[in-house]
Amino acid sequence: MDTTVLETERIRLKIITPNVVRELVETHSEQQLKEVMNLDESGYEKLLNMYEQGMETHRISLLYFLLIKKESNELIGECGFHTWNKAHQRAEVFYSLKNESDKRTGYLSEVLPVVLDFGFKTMKLHRIEALVADWNIASVKLLLKNNFIKEGTLKEHYLVNGVFEDSDCYALINKSKHPYTK
Repeated sequence: MDTTVLETERIRLKIITPNVVRELVETHSEQQLKEVMNLDESGYEKLLNMYEQGMETHRISLLYFLLIKKESNELIGECGFHTWNKAHQRAEVFYSLKNESDKRTGYLSEVLPVVLDFGFKTMKLHRIEALVADWNIASVKLLLKNNFIKEGTLKEHYLVNGVFEDSDCYALINKSKHPYTK
């Protein structure tokens, strides 16, 4: 099982891949999974759903990290890549924090550069994309702070509560001059 763990000053990032999920679900009880992965009931259900529904096809996969506060060992969110197309060396980055109290604390500003670096260096990505709603100002600021460039808007791209919303597409290309590829 892949046990990759990355760290920042305040956060430990524990890797989750399709193989990790398969092995954990097949070798641990529900209670053990909740303890090992710091999951509540909804987190456990999400993990079980990923296992049952599958997390990859012959071309597309995902890889993400659980974000765990070092001081309290509390799971506060996730950050990583979905729609990882290995053949074309691209993936879409995602991030989320579980609790409102953890937002606007700088956790994602601390974590995202480490995850991007992992994507470029370890996953050998050439392109990292991010799709966000234009009203999500905090996310847009985080992307711009990390050198993402807005490429355009995908019209009626995302279905939310029965309504199709636009997504702004931001991208980061792995070039030798990029700060994450030194």
